[in-house]
Amino acid sequence: MSTLEETLKNLEARAEEQREKAKQEGRPTLSVIKRRMIESSVKIAATLPDDILFQHTVFCQTVLPFRDPGPDVRIWEREQGQVFLSLEAGRAKDPQGRFVPVGLPFGPAARLILCHLNTEALQTGSPVIDVKDSLTAFVSRLQGFRPNGQQIRKFKDQLTRLSASTMRLAVDQDGYSIQKNMHIVSEFTLWAERFEGERFLVPQHIALSAEYFESLQAHAVPLDERAVAALAHSAMGLDVYMWLAQRLHRVDPQRGQFIPWAALHAQFGQGYKQIRQFRAAFLAVLKVVKTQYPQARMRTDKGGLMLGQSKPPVLPRPLVVALPPPPPPPPSPSKP
Repeated sequence: MSTLEETLKNLEARAEEQREKAKQEGRPTLSVIKRRMIESSVKIAATLPDDILFQHTVFCQTVLPFRDPGPDVRIWEREQGQVFLSLEAGRAKDPQGRFVPVGLPFGPAARLILCHLNTEALQTGSPVIDVKDSLTAFVSRLQGFRPNGQQIRKFKDQLTRLSASTMRLAVDQDGYSIQKNMHIVSEFTLWAERFEGERFLVPQHIALSAEYFESLQAHAVPLDERAVAALAHSAMGLDVYMWLAQRLHRVDPQRGQFIPWAALHAQFGQGYKQIRQFRAAFLAVLKVVKTQYPQARMRTDKGGLMLGQSKPPVLPRPLVVALPPPPPPPPSPSKP
């Protein structure tokens, strides 16, 4: 038995003892989320990742809504440094009716779906993705069990929102701006499904746009799937982890990088009117993220967050792309 297996076995045994003792004493037991995070942190500290997910660097720097902004909000705009993101909600053709408005993507599910689409496209070398079966398998792998109807319906709804949205990306450089207008998904087949009497639209096959796929190939940030799975319950947790994953290894090792609380609030503080309230929530999230990214070097004070150069959670390595089998050799010429 390997050292990691022994560690995990001992950890599980201790956790089971604690759960049984807490049950006998009438105390709350360890939640599924906390147990998953503890197990993940042990594995991350002991071994390199076997499974890697990818996020576009744009979505590591500028974030999606944490919660549903409501049907009346059709445009979501964020900025971080010199990068500006504008995401506009779209419309989708109902197979039995007209074009209907689709809301903005939000929450942990939208972030996880983006990781799934990015990873599938990069690993296969194709922007065309069959999401009918792969999405359920992905969610099952993250959760550790097959999702129920309500859970997979939530992911499918966010997939529809992402597929119909339009993205505008701008970067400021030397007094001028460069802007790109693109769709994340350029084409998708849409089916109508029902869940508990409610009718909703679900993409079955999608194709990433050529612009997004080309940009993704040049600007994909690798992430440890174990950490993403452990943080899958928290939109802010995912955002902070992804931001640190693309940022820390680029920090100047001599000077570091200081970020004041006002800037962090502008980037991650949606829903918090006061910086004081946001700071308390952010520090709690940062503590959790650190358990899943132990290489991260940083410290906080009353003024803000000081970043230190750190190894990325996934070290660079060649991306293995599935290639089609070679064609059979031509038949040998027949002898006269």
